[in-house]
Amino acid sequence: MEQYDIGDMVFPLEPMYNDGFIPELPEDALLAPPGAVGVVVMFGYAEESPEQEIYLVRFEGEDGILGPPVGCLIDELTQDEAKAKALLADWKAAGGRAGSGLVVAVE
Repeated sequence: MEQYDIGDMVFPLEPMYNDGFIPELPEDALLAPPGAVGVVVMFGYAEESPEQEIYLVRFEGEDGILGPPVGCLIDELTQDEAKAKALLADWKAAGGRAGSGLVVAVE
């Protein structure tokens, strides 16, 4: 299993949506499309499952501004840039748009 460090560039393998943990945003708001550029800003463990690592990742919006930290599991991320580009292209081809609800920043 891969492990990421603070500052590592990562990409989501699937669209990341708000599951209610970012109260400033509507539930189900798109936080990042698959293949979006993100940076690990912190990591830790789930209180209920100490063996399960959780990474806080800030994903870049189309304007280059990092969005709010998003909790991600290790199997939701990759560092394979070629794979990420292919995922994003497939998502767009299937009707997704990089700007469809993508959060730019929450202060």
